[in-house]
Amino acid sequence: MLTLKNLTKRFQSIPAVQDLWLEIERGEILSLLGPSGCGKSTTLQMVAGVLRPTTGAIELDNVILNNIPPEKRDIALVLQRGLLFPHLTVGENVAFGLKMRGINRAEREERAIAILQQVHLHGFEQRKPSELSGGQAQRVALARSLIIQPKLLLLDEPLSALDANLREEMQDLILQLQRQTGVTLLIVTHDQSEAVVMSHRIALMFDGRLHQVATPETLYRQPASEAIARFMGGVNFLAATAHGYRWTLPNGQVLTSGSPQTGSLTLTIRPEQIQILTEPVCGSNILAATVLANRFTGTQRRLTVELDSELSLQAWTSPAYDFAVGESIWIHLPPDSLWGFPQQGLPTRAIADVPIRV
Repeated sequence: MLTLKNLTKRFQSIPAVQDLWLEIERGEILSLLGPSGCGKSTTLQMVAGVLRPTTGAIELDNVILNNIPPEKRDIALVLQRGLLFPHLTVGENVAFGLKMRGINRAEREERAIAILQQVHLHGFEQRKPSELSGGQAQRVALARSLIIQPKLLLLDEPLSALDANLREEMQDLILQLQRQTGVTLLIVTHDQSEAVVMSHRIALMFDGRLHQVATPETLYRQPASEAIARFMGGVNFLAATAHGYRWTLPNGQVLTSGSPQTGSLTLTIRPEQIQILTEPVCGSNILAATVLANRFTGTQRRLTVELDSELSLQAWTSPAYDFAVGESIWIHLPPDSLWGFPQQGLPTRAIADVPIRV
């Protein structure tokens, strides 16, 4: 539905977005994820028409949008703060896009009431924006964008100004409305957990470039580089030498992997995938370890375990399992949970899954 081809944006001589290629399917939710300053909001503003690309093309349903003004792109944009018109009521704010399209007043009011019900703000039609909480204002902004039935809805850090509980409520609401309307969503966020919860696929950006486009699970379990793994919360990284399914650690211990590789690589495993054993059992990838630290977080215990004086791992387990510092345990590293990538820097081009059909 949306295709970005060789999209580049420079501010004077400074590149903000470089050589970006991306496809989004109709009805898909895709998040542009990355640290501050990586170019994700600039990309969104080019799609919205707020900024013009230096080079490249933006296509929506096979129509090139580069020279089409924002109001004629059939795209709606919701910013971090809703930016409601302060002099209009909630109902008038929501119906504003319909008014600009020449819809008569009676129909505008009827549709505004209906969509306010969908965002759980029935009865708020006559309130002014100054009488709303932050979460209510964002719901009004969302309703104002959806009422015009856009082909594409852009969300630019829409929940970052809300507290944790409100963010979760808004995430649920956005997903519910997307299922009801089928609108295609492109979300910008720097929050990894938000991107994982909200998205069918995630496009991860660093320094103005796409580096991996994949499902949330793939980004977690099969990152394309150590930098991507660390950004997605990875904490376990070990050097290894791979010979097919046999991966040898620096201390000589041999692990069995679920995927064959060859040569020197960086091995990673998610800390929640490491299994803690209180006694040794027969099988592959069972390693003796010593507990170095035990931190209780409420929902889990975060253990630091030492394999030898040079190798340690973090393992997150159930809070029901308590271990003393210095206690001897065994850990199991499931073969399918091991992942390795070459010991090199970031890839120069994005590694991408095919778009998800939804």
